[in-house]
Amino acid sequence: VGFQKILTLTYVDKLIDDVHKEFRDKYRNEFQQKGTLGLLNGTFDFKDDFMRLLRDAEESSKVRAPTVMKTFEQSLKSQKTVKCMIETRGEKPKEKVKNKKNKGSKKEGTEAVAAPGKASAGDKQPSAAGDREELTKDEILQKNREEFFKRHMKAGEKASKSPKPEAQKEKGKKPRVWDLGNSNAKVLDYSNSATNGSAEACPVEEFDPDTALGDRNREPGRLYDLEYESDDEAEEGKVIQNPSKPSAKKGGLGGMFGMLKGLVGSKSLTREDMDPVLEKMKDHLIAKNVAAEIAVQLCESVAKKLEGKVMGTFTTVTSTVKQALQEALVQILQPQRRVDVLRDVMDAQRHRRPYVVTFCGVNGVGKSTNLAKISFWLIENGFSVLIAACDTFRAGAVEQLRTHTRRLNALHPPESHGGRTMVQLYEKGYGKDAAGIAMEAISYARNQGFDVVLVDTAGRMQDNAPLMTALAKLIAVNAPDLVLFVGEALVGNEAVDQLVKFNKALADHSMAQTPRLIDGIVLTKFDTIDDKVGAAISMTYITSKPIVFVGTGQTYCDLRSLNAKAVVAALMKA
Repeated sequence: VGFQKILTLTYVDKLIDDVHKEFRDKYRNEFQQKGTLGLLNGTFDFKDDFMRLLRDAEESSKVRAPTVMKTFEQSLKSQKTVKCMIETRGEKPKEKVKNKKNKGSKKEGTEAVAAPGKASAGDKQPSAAGDREELTKDEILQKNREEFFKRHMKAGEKASKSPKPEAQKEKGKKPRVWDLGNSNAKVLDYSNSATNGSAEACPVEEFDPDTALGDRNREPGRLYDLEYESDDEAEEGKVIQNPSKPSAKKGGLGGMFGMLKGLVGSKSLTREDMDPVLEKMKDHLIAKNVAAEIAVQLCESVAKKLEGKVMGTFTTVTSTVKQALQEALVQILQPQRRVDVLRDVMDAQRHRRPYVVTFCGVNGVGKSTNLAKISFWLIENGFSVLIAACDTFRAGAVEQLRTHTRRLNALHPPESHGGRTMVQLYEKGYGKDAAGIAMEAISYARNQGFDVVLVDTAGRMQDNAPLMTALAKLIAVNAPDLVLFVGEALVGNEAVDQLVKFNKALADHSMAQTPRLIDGIVLTKFDTIDDKVGAAISMTYITSKPIVFVGTGQTYCDLRSLNAKAVVAALMKA
């Protein structure tokens, strides 16, 4: 049982189960009556029973004979004769005829007509075969030609007599109507909107709030922590509770444990002991989307921390390394500087100026969508928001923000806030200078008394030097209070490349002596990755900046704050 790799025995599992049941049934009463004393003072003579069970298990394994391959005589192929394999010219094989009858592609009417014809052809086959023997080669050839033309003529007649229901169908496609859509095209036409090129409030749009909010039982304005239910929590609880049991009985069994402790002793960890475990941990982190370079650096830091450390008596190398790695990951996800947006907004209110947040990132990560979620969260906390549409490049970017503004105004109408419009869009169309639009929007917000300005920028790749220069100019000219990098949780090694090059571009193209870099991270699409949460580790490790918001869905309420322990639990899950 102890060395199954050396000697493979098929009956081992059955033998262990039988021994367990036999021993339990034999000494059950003794355990129940005497308790712990019965374990220490009792005599268990179980050798004969064990040998009997071992013999039974060995004999049962011998009874099972290995499966033998069939011989050719036992197969179906051997039962076929040569005569049944020969096909005469012009004669249809029986199996093919049956298969054609079973096909459901033809209509019932045509099958009913074809079946008698096939039966009559089958009746004529024996006589036709007898006539061929008496006819000459030329006569047989002529007869085959006549049969061939007859078959083609019948097929043509059947095709001409078949009904034509498809010809009577209406031509063209009918437009599909979606469940959550609007069938009225005029309602969806926003081309003549009065808000284009101005900062006027968008008209209120009527729609179902449940589709935009999701959970109706939530607490308004609260940013819930990210949750993750780990399967290992129950097991960890059991592991923690088990060591406490022997300590309760230390008085009765203290001598035994003291002797074991003296025999086992303590051991200091070496690099050779940790290398196999660290290699597995590194592969595990990479599989969970942690960037390869960062996974190596994490394992190296854990190895340096643990090298020479004295292990506990009953602890393993694996558990010690895993515990140290978990502590390091939690420390990475909890940076020293914490971004409190609500506190900073109230501080800006006291100075009578708007709090400015700029969103940047690569294409398609969800900047505009998460900007709308953050707007909803700020509105529910009582702050008015001005959205600056500085993405003047992507087609439909302004219209997307305009739609979000309509929805947010419908959820929080001015009537609910003392006649004050809580969210407005500032836009100047396409093809304009983004830095200039942001400056005008901040000035407009200061004059109109808005609390927060959210600046949406165009998505750009980190390798595009002209676009990165334009982003650095926007940040340097307008000096926002918070610069948020929006990154998706789906990336692996790309997360490091994006953040390093974004920070480098902001530093290189800034005109100030102390360049403005990324202040925080918005991690999006977190609901699509299950437990592959390595992007959170990669982003915070490379920048030492906190993850301020986490996007977890499609509604305005799907915004969370990062829970470091939940992320680490998901990361360490096997």
